[in-house]
Amino acid sequence: MKRDLSGISRRDFLRITQRFGMTSTMIALGGLAGTVSLPRLAHAVESVYDKRFGKEARHTLRFGGQGFNARNLMIERTGIPEFIRDIEERTDGELRIEFIGDNQICGSLDCVTRTQEGIVDMFSSSTQNAAGGAPYLNVLDYAFMFPNRASVYHFLYHPDSVKLLRDPYERMHGLKFLFSHVELRGIMLGNNFRDRDPITSVTELAGTRNRVTGTQLGRIAMELMQLNPTPIAWEETLDGLRQGLIDGAETWASAVAYANMSPVVTQAIDLRFFCGTEHTAMRAESFDALEGHLQDAVMESSFLAQIAAQYANEAALINTVGFSDPQKPGTIFAENGVQAVMLDDAARREAEEMCSPEFVPGPWEQWRERINNWSGGQDTYTEMHGIAREVPADMLAENVEPRRWWRG
Repeated sequence: MKRDLSGISRRDFLRITQRFGMTSTMIALGGLAGTVSLPRLAHAVESVYDKRFGKEARHTLRFGGQGFNARNLMIERTGIPEFIRDIEERTDGELRIEFIGDNQICGSLDCVTRTQEGIVDMFSSSTQNAAGGAPYLNVLDYAFMFPNRASVYHFLYHPDSVKLLRDPYERMHGLKFLFSHVELRGIMLGNNFRDRDPITSVTELAGTRNRVTGTQLGRIAMELMQLNPTPIAWEETLDGLRQGLIDGAETWASAVAYANMSPVVTQAIDLRFFCGTEHTAMRAESFDALEGHLQDAVMESSFLAQIAAQYANEAALINTVGFSDPQKPGTIFAENGVQAVMLDDAARREAEEMCSPEFVPGPWEQWRERINNWSGGQDTYTEMHGIAREVPADMLAENVEPRRWWRG
């Protein structure tokens, strides 16, 4: 059953979160379906709050949630509410997580450094934005390394993700990669393309100006496709698209929907040229300070959250966001006139041959050598490229088998 929050204003949400906290509101909302009235929500939140604070926690961890809140986490399904709910129940309240979103304690670009500094214990942001403070995360951003969302999930569950991604990330940056939502990045075109026919080839976008995240490898791909990467903070992208200062933005569909960008986005181009991974990571020192059974709980709750993100976001893309062709009526994209432009295989192959390390190795060599050295001498692109192709190119993401990656 679809959740209907239309009867609850933003002011009502604010009052509830001010009284009971965003974490309790977020957990309660995740357990409701159908038409949610204000009294029903308030009762559910109070019940969750009383349960969470019924005993004293042994450890309270602060979670920097950038621009996320109880409401928009029902659009982009990152696994965060499920993680918090599960770990508090799994540890019988020994671990309590306080989620601080709405950019109150950190934003998309600096949550990573705030976590490294110990201001918060864990955070969520795209790996691409976090790459500004943790450059090893560029390892995920080789162009067209992952052909579909299933291949990314397969890699995140794969035991070799430990040596290729997780261990170097922790060793270099002091952060543990816990779990991630998965989409693939495309180009989201703004008002400058409102009266244009749907794009059929990336060559039609040559010379346009497009927002880019903190990823260095993403910029290489965009430059090779003549997309003029323009660094703009996520929080400023909406105004840039609205005012026509940029033609588009490299991001993914549910990010447009949760950030209220749909009114100014006209075409969501399914280019899939590199990862869109909204990951959750934990400060290694905070993890190491936990008792052994609580460390085990963090890993098990991360596994559950990874599964939750996999299934819930795949459903939300169709039923909530409207990133499909044809679109379901009543979705965010359908109601705002955002066209979901699904490029055909030939068009994506054309783009891949323009920019991927497989076909155009030269521009990637310096960064590839740097990342390989950081990893301890592994050929990261070759190994990850191979893992990504262990699943069929047409495999649905919800059919990827979950595995506890840390058990090998």
